[in-house]
Amino acid sequence: MKNQNVKFLPWPQFFSELVGAALLVLVGLSLVIVMFGSGSPVSRVLPGEGLRRLITGFLFGTTGALIALSPVGKVSGAHINPVVTLGFWLMRKLDGSIAAGYILSQLAGGIIGAVPLVVWGSMGRSVAYGATLPGEGFTTMTVFLGEVITTFAMVSLLVIFLGFRKIRPFTPALFPPLYSLMVWAEAPISGTSTNPARTLGPAVISGQWQGWWIYWAGPVLGALLALLACSFLAKRIEVAKLYYFDSNRDLLLRR
Repeated sequence: MKNQNVKFLPWPQFFSELVGAALLVLVGLSLVIVMFGSGSPVSRVLPGEGLRRLITGFLFGTTGALIALSPVGKVSGAHINPVVTLGFWLMRKLDGSIAAGYILSQLAGGIIGAVPLVVWGSMGRSVAYGATLPGEGFTTMTVFLGEVITTFAMVSLLVIFLGFRKIRPFTPALFPPLYSLMVWAEAPISGTSTNPARTLGPAVISGQWQGWWIYWAGPVLGALLALLACSFLAKRIEVAKLYYFDSNRDLLLRR
């Protein structure tokens, strides 16, 4: 007789989160290296750092959006960010054991996706392989608040898009313009992480851990504040996904 209390962990979903986080780090940070690495021809074509930040943010956000629209998004929901998973769990859209598996998978994916970045050689090393580090001349509190504010903006908009049925299908489309603006405005302060998995990977391969706690505490606090501000929308969100809302509903809904 089968034990009805046994919970089976969704390994395909965990693997999809690992792959999604790895792709985000590999592609997204390769863009950072190409745009800002020493010796890159892009700096000669586009000498303005502000413009390069704007383009990098747009392409980074586009990478995340395409992952959400890919098979990864269909299988796991494409959280690819521990604070997004934390948010779904706090809104009671995700079982605790699944949320823990997602976060561990995302962190592992962040490290795995960063390893191939060493192929960029000196160009990659010149920007610490895209590591998020406190900007020179900014206080620790300023850097911390930068991560809080940008993560607050990201999670708030995510909840708003998911909370209203008419705009819900366009959720992935919010990331390119959002990250374009945030990276342009805030990257010189903290590097605009908003994602502990995105920060962990390049920190591991570069050995650059300055202010590492900021890239955990800032995004977590920003997400918590966003969830508090948008708590009235929590009941309107039906499933812990960014797209493909009718796929694997039973598995991802908290029971």
